[in-house]
Amino acid sequence: MANQKIKGKPVKEIKIVKPVREIGEVAVTDLPEEKDFMPLGNDPVEFTGKYTKAVGRRKQAAAQVRLYEDGKGFIIINGKRAHQYFPGEGFNLITQPLKVTGHSRDFNFSVVVSGGGKSGQIGAVRLGIARAIFAYDPATKEALKVNNFLTRDPRQVERKKPGLRKARKAPQWSKR
Repeated sequence: MANQKIKGKPVKEIKIVKPVREIGEVAVTDLPEEKDFMPLGNDPVEFTGKYTKAVGRRKQAAAQVRLYEDGKGFIIINGKRAHQYFPGEGFNLITQPLKVTGHSRDFNFSVVVSGGGKSGQIGAVRLGIARAIFAYDPATKEALKVNNFLTRDPRQVERKKPGLRKARKAPQWSKR
């Protein structure tokens, strides 16, 4: 080790510094905002039995949602837990239909989402979950409709026009 150099100076001895404490995994139930919707413990997720299908779309994203009856509140998106796939505010947005209808721990959801970016995927998953809840229990229509969870957001990216840099941005104009 004496022949190694750091910033031009020879290194005589390298000390390995151990962390003061080990950083363990935070239990899913310890997270403040998500603990109301997260299943207790690390139980394996089983998606068997009767389910209701729904599709949600937003921008270029499409989400195929399956609502499984008699669940514990698991939401699995593309093989990951929902709070891992959409960390932070994204998780809160996709669980809004569950909060409004009061079905936070009644169902398990298996979601396959593709296309678009994270924002579009969040909107697609939220619409898919809302449609699945409505298909399972039509009595929830009023609560979902009032909060606009059953309405698809129709906004799309405007196409680029010829002679312009983007949809509406013109090239810089030069006087001379």
